[in-house]
Amino acid sequence: MKYNRLLCAGIAVSLLCISSCPTPYTNAQNTSYASPAPTKGRAYYEERGDIVWEVPTHRKLIALTFDDGPDESNTPAILDLLQKYDAKATFFVVGSRVEKLPHLVKREREEGHEVGNHTFLHSSFQYISRNKALSELDQGQTSIVQATGAGTHLFRPPGGSYNDSLVKLSKEKGLKIILWSWHQDTLDWRKPGVYRIADKVLRNARNGDIVLMHDYVHQSTQTVEALKIILPELKKRGYSFVTVSELLSNREKPDGLIEVNK
Repeated sequence: MKYNRLLCAGIAVSLLCISSCPTPYTNAQNTSYASPAPTKGRAYYEERGDIVWEVPTHRKLIALTFDDGPDESNTPAILDLLQKYDAKATFFVVGSRVEKLPHLVKREREEGHEVGNHTFLHSSFQYISRNKALSELDQGQTSIVQATGAGTHLFRPPGGSYNDSLVKLSKEKGLKIILWSWHQDTLDWRKPGVYRIADKVLRNARNGDIVLMHDYVHQSTQTVEALKIILPELKKRGYSFVTVSELLSNREKPDGLIEVNK
């Protein structure tokens, strides 16, 4: 099969590159994506509905999410591909970049995609004061309102950092914390190679996945190129690409879910 041959060759090349090449990660992407030790484990927050990693559903739905944009080159290219394959996605935008490229965020909304708050400066939330966190949320929200005319109810903290204080603050601001499926972290910000990104998504695809990618990666188009493989292949497998909110609307309540975050 042509895809498999290309994938094997691509991964081999990527393995050589990733072991020998530096991976600059600048500007908005200067915080580690390693999950910090939260005050409580995933099960606690997930059962209460405080944080979403993925959505239990029997329907073949996947939510593609893109962080750290908008980007003047990658974001339009991604939007064009999504349109080509009748796919919807969710963009977690950085407010300081939104201010520079508001027309791209407006286009995201106009084309039926969802926009989420990814703070204003992409500051790490691992060690942050309440006032600083509040400022990041409010400024991020303001940038989205100014670009599109409406705010958002979705929030993704940089690096996936979370704790009780952030959960409480998010609730106060009417925001739902959205992370990603652990098996669908593409690590595309490391520039691992087009075929490694595509393989990560395709090999692990499951109903209800939330896939983590980035539309802004410094001097890289690997995510765009990977989408040219991912979108047609998953579509052929019968998957539909939806926004995070649409995915949440198809949640099938698992045993043990405690409904406290309404």
